[in-house]
Amino acid sequence: QVQLVESGGGSVQAGGSLRLSCVSSEYTYRYYRMGWFRQAPGKEREWVTSINSDGTTTYVDSVKGRFTISKDNAKNTLYLQMNSLKPEDTAMYYCAADRYYSSGSIKYWGQGTQVTVSS
Repeated sequence: QVQLVESGGGSVQAGGSLRLSCVSSEYTYRYYRMGWFRQAPGKEREWVTSINSDGTTTYVDSVKGRFTISKDNAKNTLYLQMNSLKPEDTAMYYCAADRYYSSGSIKYWGQGTQVTVSS
């Protein structure tokens, strides 16, 4: 059973930085895509950023230029560097990983880590 464990969340003032980590129990090179999602209270979960197996990255417009996704296959770890944080970035952040199997694709989720940004 694949497990994804996030860490690095916390409380920070606006303009501050945090780095989230997501450690996978599976080799990260086996995922064709990994990413971060977030869910604020009373809102739906939204996609934030993804990194493909070839290293290409994409971001939601609201975090472009402030957040950076990266992956270290040697450590089986996904990262999210968050700079210039804003109160609207406050949410539970979830790591996700997609893997192909002969029966189809499965998306795995972590348990989440809370990020709170105060003004």
